[in-house]
Amino acid sequence: MSSHVSPATPVKAGTREWLGLAVLALPTLLLALDQSVLFLALPHLAESLNPTGTQTLWIMDIYGFMIAGFLVTMGTLGDRIGRRRLLLIGATFVGATSLLAAYSTSAEMLIATRALLGVAAATLMPSTLALISNMFQDPGQRGRAIAVWASCFMAGTALGPMIGGVMLDYFWWGSVFLLGVPVMVVLLIAGPVLLPEYRDPDGGRLDLFSVALSLGTILPVIFGLKEIARYGWQPLPLLVIAAGLAVGVVFVRRQTRLTHPLLDLRLFRSGAFTSALLVLMLAMATMGGSYLFITGFLQMVEGLSPTAAGLWMVPSALASIVAAMIAPSLTKRLPMGLVIGGGLALTTVGYLLVAFVDPVGGLPLLITGFVIAFFGTGPIGALGTNLVVSSAPPEKGGSAASLSETSGEFGVSLGVAAFGSLGTALYRGDITVPQGVPAEQAEAVRGSMEGAIVAAQELPSDLRDQVLAAAREAYTGGLNVVGVVCASLIAVTAVLAVTLLRKVGGTPPAEDGPAAARQESVPAGS
Repeated sequence: MSSHVSPATPVKAGTREWLGLAVLALPTLLLALDQSVLFLALPHLAESLNPTGTQTLWIMDIYGFMIAGFLVTMGTLGDRIGRRRLLLIGATFVGATSLLAAYSTSAEMLIATRALLGVAAATLMPSTLALISNMFQDPGQRGRAIAVWASCFMAGTALGPMIGGVMLDYFWWGSVFLLGVPVMVVLLIAGPVLLPEYRDPDGGRLDLFSVALSLGTILPVIFGLKEIARYGWQPLPLLVIAAGLAVGVVFVRRQTRLTHPLLDLRLFRSGAFTSALLVLMLAMATMGGSYLFITGFLQMVEGLSPTAAGLWMVPSALASIVAAMIAPSLTKRLPMGLVIGGGLALTTVGYLLVAFVDPVGGLPLLITGFVIAFFGTGPIGALGTNLVVSSAPPEKGGSAASLSETSGEFGVSLGVAAFGSLGTALYRGDITVPQGVPAEQAEAVRGSMEGAIVAAQELPSDLRDQVLAAAREAYTGGLNVVGVVCASLIAVTAVLAVTLLRKVGGTPPAEDGPAAARQESVPAGS
């Protein structure tokens, strides 16, 4: 077990810190919820704003693009100007842009406000996690606090469809964006009282050219992965990804030459830090890819509404939360790598169950498999995140938190792109179009399950039933293969976790950093 060398025994967190955690949990819950409610609101806002197909895609994607692109910048900025200060500035802008989004009068205005909302949201994510590491200096308490923080993401994802569905039943589409306003008001009032300030006074100036290079790296790669998920392995998105990676090489070279880099590459010298990021990214890749297919199965094969499908996803979210909360206690008796690897081994079993789901009557087995899979991934969300943050020096906490978040974003995007393309290819290879279907509708049926559902509505009832049955069979076949591939990838990830993290017992040691970094209480408004 690694030992943490510190000048004094870590101070136990008290009531103020735990109340502060509750305050930090609110924006975390909101950001996860914000990602899922828009899917429900899309048909309603389409009627009001009448966006084009391209505009609809940008309304959906721009928020995530901006979050992913600005995470690294905002994490480092928080280290330099103060994490609480950046959090409160971000909360102000999230509240303002949420209001603008709710009352957008055109598709163009909504795209612009969603983009600004994404930039503002990027200030919240690393700041909340980095502040938790400051508030909870005791390793055991910090582990439990980060487990609560990680659980909020799954809770927000699960609650999104339910809350969004209720609001859309009683209010207009813009109401889903107003959820953020009262949350930000609470954060702005309670934050200065309950949250400490922390900054690195020797952090230096923010290198704007490095910011531009980081955006030129992350945004093209995320965009390319999303385009691959949507349209398959076309030349253009591959070129976009290659261009982003080329800019990334320039970014890395610049960071090695700067006295105060935007991203301190020395963080990667810690084996625990790098290994945790890798395991976290692979786990999120399988989660993102499987989530895409399982929600599609619920809505297109089972014919459930988005709200009903969301309700069926709640058990898996609860399982993940329970596992995340249990995991820190297990590390008191077992090495962290074994806890994470054991959980991922359980996830392998869950995905293997998905491989046996049938198109008719397969819902119970699907939900059982997904609950087991999510229970198994709960520990990596809590322990992996804690490991990344704890392996970094205190003054680099924001940077470490942003890398943890960025790793997850890349993992989800990569998983959706890879598994989405795989599933589409499997569907197109397996689908058998019944005789008598006109050529135009047959082409749509062969393209995707979504196309088959639309095309079937234009056919006579007997032919419609045949088309839908064939499409469900082909889609489920793709889901089964995706389950096998996810199980294989997670099994490899479990071995990596046990191997690479075998020496990590409790909270990993932090790298030695400048002693000038300090934590300080600052009056509100300063």
